[in-house]
Amino acid sequence: MLTLNDIYHSFRLPLTPRRKDLIAKAYSFAENAHRGQKRRSGEDYFQHSIATAKILAEIGMGSKTVAAGLLHDVPEDTSVTLIELEENFGKEIAQIVEGITKLGKIKLRGNKEEYFLENLRKMFLAMAADIRVVIIKLADRLHNMRTLQYNPPEKQQRIAKETMEIYVPLANRLGIGEIKGELADLSFQYLDPQNYQKTENLRNQYYKQAETYLKKGIKELKKELKKHGINTIEIYGRTKRTYSLFLKLQRHDMNINRIFDLVAIRIIVPEVVDCYETLGIVHEKYRPMIGRIKDYISLPKPNGYQSIHTTIFGPEGKILEVQIRTPKMHQEAEFGIAAHWIYSEKEQSLWKNVFNRKHKGKVPEKEIQWVKQLRDWQKEIGRDDKEFIEGLKIDFFKNRIFALTPLGDIIDLPEDATPIDFAYAIHTEIGHRTTGAKVNGKMVPLDYKIKNGEIVEILTTKKKKLPNRNWLYFIKTSAARSHIRRALRESQENI
Repeated sequence: MLTLNDIYHSFRLPLTPRRKDLIAKAYSFAENAHRGQKRRSGEDYFQHSIATAKILAEIGMGSKTVAAGLLHDVPEDTSVTLIELEENFGKEIAQIVEGITKLGKIKLRGNKEEYFLENLRKMFLAMAADIRVVIIKLADRLHNMRTLQYNPPEKQQRIAKETMEIYVPLANRLGIGEIKGELADLSFQYLDPQNYQKTENLRNQYYKQAETYLKKGIKELKKELKKHGINTIEIYGRTKRTYSLFLKLQRHDMNINRIFDLVAIRIIVPEVVDCYETLGIVHEKYRPMIGRIKDYISLPKPNGYQSIHTTIFGPEGKILEVQIRTPKMHQEAEFGIAAHWIYSEKEQSLWKNVFNRKHKGKVPEKEIQWVKQLRDWQKEIGRDDKEFIEGLKIDFFKNRIFALTPLGDIIDLPEDATPIDFAYAIHTEIGHRTTGAKVNGKMVPLDYKIKNGEIVEILTTKKKKLPNRNWLYFIKTSAARSHIRRALRESQENI
């Protein structure tokens, strides 16, 4: 049974008396409000509130967010009102809880598709108001998935499907690797139990075989790095999660011998310069596999992930992946956007820091710029359900790539994006005036599919011109599609 101390012990920051008092007050308030309520499992309902708050503390959220996590179900499931919450905890916490309450009030008005769309819309409207609402919702969903076995089979399937289609991609875009990975595995377990068990058995079997080899590799690398004066904070082995392994197996004809990163050695070193020095030492000791060196430090993944990955022929000539990163990179890989939270006594709204330049710090704007884009795009498309769901699948839930301008600026795009998408991502007028494109210095057609890390140069005309209607047949992003359609529509209205 979880208690208040479990939340305190989970905090990833020094817990000042003021913050401790706030959490204790929220704990006592929520415990009284939920008294007598039970979950399907038979345990006190309040245990879910504590578990949600504990997850939030574990990923590095502040005391106000953790307090809101304790209170998140109070207005919806008890007689306590939002007004009472505001009187006891202030406007900010009450508004966060209100955002979560609104998400919980999605009703099935017509069919499952309509429910799904309305769920998505409300999720992103909540995110546009305060991203902490969605982070609490992710923690809430994670605990619900951990206890999903107490629900009837039909509900298990519905919740697991919704989790895989909405919450897993959302956690991924926010860079919260720990939550994303566990949610995906839990969903996979219910949606495809046979393949889940097969993959899990294969993973465990392979790891048992690799365990001795991993220990040997860790021991040798520790010795080598120490010899070169590298101060390693931590070196340990990690295994690929079950669902992630299943996706890779599908791409490799279910042949586990073609997957080189099932197990990996992770090396944590103090500074960025140490990462590159460590890479050199690793390659001096073991021969690297050609084409398998990935520098996500100089070119991070779109969700902010940074690390160096290299595949080597390790001890006994066996293939092994090595990942090298700093403690800060490791925190961000595990906890994503939450790792950026800079705690202050006021704990100002994260969202204000993104859209209001008066406040400084917390999350770098570029790292959640996509949320701002989503908010603006959602306003533009209005209530067009088909365009909304298709746009989400491509713009926000699909795999992402990075393309570079000739000056080295990074443009974040969905996989298979074209030079036209790239042009509109820079500026609407550049998109309209595009006449051609070069990729890595060579001319390419405008429907060319840009690959990760490529340098794209857009050729434009100085004259004002309308976009080509045919571009609508091959572009990928909703932003480009929206700008093209608007320009063409306005030109017809002006005739």
